[in-house]
Amino acid sequence: MDISEQEQEMIKEQEFKYYAFISYNSKDTKWGKRVQRKLEHYRMPATLCSERGWKRTPIRPVFFAPTDIQPGGLTDELQERLKASRNLIVICSPNSAQSDWVGKEIEFFHSLGRTENIHFFIVDGKPHSGDPETECFNPVIDKLGLPEILGANIHEQNYRLPLLNKERAYVQLVSKLLGVEFDAIWQRHKRILINRAIAWFLGIVAVLAALWAVWAANQPFDATVHLSETSVHNDQLPPMKDAVVTLTLDNESKSDTIAAIDNSGVLTNVPHRYLGKQVKMTFACRDFVDMDTMITLDRDVTLDIRRDPDVFGKVKFGLWNPETETFIGGVKLEIAGQTVTTDGDGQVSMFVPLEQQRKTYQVKAPFRLYNDMITMPCGESDVIEKL
Repeated sequence: MDISEQEQEMIKEQEFKYYAFISYNSKDTKWGKRVQRKLEHYRMPATLCSERGWKRTPIRPVFFAPTDIQPGGLTDELQERLKASRNLIVICSPNSAQSDWVGKEIEFFHSLGRTENIHFFIVDGKPHSGDPETECFNPVIDKLGLPEILGANIHEQNYRLPLLNKERAYVQLVSKLLGVEFDAIWQRHKRILINRAIAWFLGIVAVLAALWAVWAANQPFDATVHLSETSVHNDQLPPMKDAVVTLTLDNESKSDTIAAIDNSGVLTNVPHRYLGKQVKMTFACRDFVDMDTMITLDRDVTLDIRRDPDVFGKVKFGLWNPETETFIGGVKLEIAGQTVTTDGDGQVSMFVPLEQQRKTYQVKAPFRLYNDMITMPCGESDVIEKL
């Protein structure tokens, strides 16, 4: 594996094809790929690039066997790739520590006279543990008498967040490869990570908020129904009681009973698709005019209702003479301040305006009456008798 000093000098002076060669065990393939991707895409600060004449991504290309070499005849080809690489990066783990092939790559690169360009990236295990189950450094390192090494360790506990510890290890490796102070790029890298994390968090929050808004907007809703009396209000008449409001949809209907005009009804679990649409609503209540109308459905709906003036306004009865057992026609009566004359059949038919209506009316006649009060509502079967 050794080469002559003349060959070493020639290799040192040559233009390297690869910035680094990644040595790893096949069980750590994912880490090899990850390190290759991280290094080749790492963007250096513009000021350092300007000072040193670098590209923004100076660590490329990085050789990684699965993507850059074909199976068969690996020994000669790998040696050529190692010779053409400025640096050797060893993915350290108990797997690579027990790999003869990784040991041979370290040994050959050492023989090129570039020991100072060997870098260790620890992904598992413990350095210098002495236990084959946990040792992450290949024994060839001690065999060659390489200087005391630590390596960039993704498990080194510098921060609470594992992600920051991993990123710190990557930056340690970058700083060693490029020969720059660690803090010169780590502080900037950490700020970028924090800003990305904040942007990611805010983005997630915004997406969740948007999803929640869409979800909430499409949930069934409750429509509250209020009543407003548009007719003349008359305190002498019975108040509105137990009105039934019904919402008719395409394939179902929803109803509620409103106990008093100051209360409201709730139509529950209305499908969201009906919000803002024209729908049919009905209102039914004793003493009030029934209503069947189309409304634009909203979360709050107000229905204008009016009292039926005929219920307490249409006065109908007969004036009866019990002695002759006949109805008395042509008699002038006074009811609710109005004068009315019984017709030829002894019947009274009159209308009292809403604002003057009462539940009962006194009947005044030119003679005494057995009962001079008529209770509303009344009809042709009701009679007032002469005394």
